Amino acid sequence: MKPLEIRPVGPGDLEVLTRLAEEFHAEDGHVLDAGGRRALAAIAGGEALARAWLFELEGRALGYGVLTLGFSVEYGGRDGFIDDLYLAPEARGRGLGRQAMGFLEAEARALGIQALHLEVGAENARALALYRHSGFRDTGRRLMSKRLV
Repeated sequence: MKPLEIRPVGPGDLEVLTRLAEEFHAEDGHVLDAGGRRALAAIAGGEALARAWLFELEGRALGYGVLTLGFSVEYGGRDGFIDDLYLAPEARGRGLGRQAMGFLEAEARALGIQALHLEVGAENARALALYRHSGFRDTGRRLMSKRLV
C-alpha cells in the first residue's frame, strides 16, 4: 500500500476541496449549502480557527480533512473538532483512513490541542470502527446544535 500524500489546503485548492466536500455531503444525505461553501473558502484562505488538508494518492485528490480549533474548561484548554474527514469510496478499505486519522492527531498535538472530538452517524459502521481504533470513545453525551445565522 502506498502512503497517503497529505498537504495543506491553500487558496488554489478551493475547487477540488469543494468537489470533495460536495461528494461527502451527498453521501451524508444533504447538499453543501452556500454557508458551507463560504466556510470552505474561508478555510482555503487561511481562517485562523480551522485547518484543512487534501489527501492524495499518486497526485490525485481522494479526500480531505478539516480540523477546527476551540477551547474547553472540561478538557483543560485547547480542543479540536474533526469537522470533516472524507475519503472517496475507491480509497476506502486500504488503511488510508488510519493514515489520515494519525496525521490529524499529530497535527492536533502540534497545535497544543488537549482533546479531539468528532461527530459520526450511528449507522456508519466503517467510520465508527476507524474512530474506535484511533482511540475515540462515545462520551454518552448528545451533540446538540443551533444555527445562529
